Amino acid sequence: MLKWIQIFWPSFLVAGLAEAIFFTVIDPQELYLLGKPVHFSPIATYSVGFIGFWLVCAASSLSTVFFQRTAKEINHLE
Repeated sequence: MLKWIQIFWPSFLVAGLAEAIFFTVIDPQELYLLGKPVHFSPIATYSVGFIGFWLVCAASSLSTVFFQRTAKEINHLE
């Protein structure tokens, strides 16, 4: 459980910061998806953006936790 907290809590905080910075610069009504304008409400765009940022940040945290394993943890056979 501790490893999941170490993955998702920092990624949640960084995703919130990344979304705040991104949508401070970019207007959600001016976004394009596959060459067509996005016709979602701003709240829906913010929500999808936050989940996207959170997934990217969680992948980064997961790789950090993965590479911090010791040789004993990697070679331990149950």
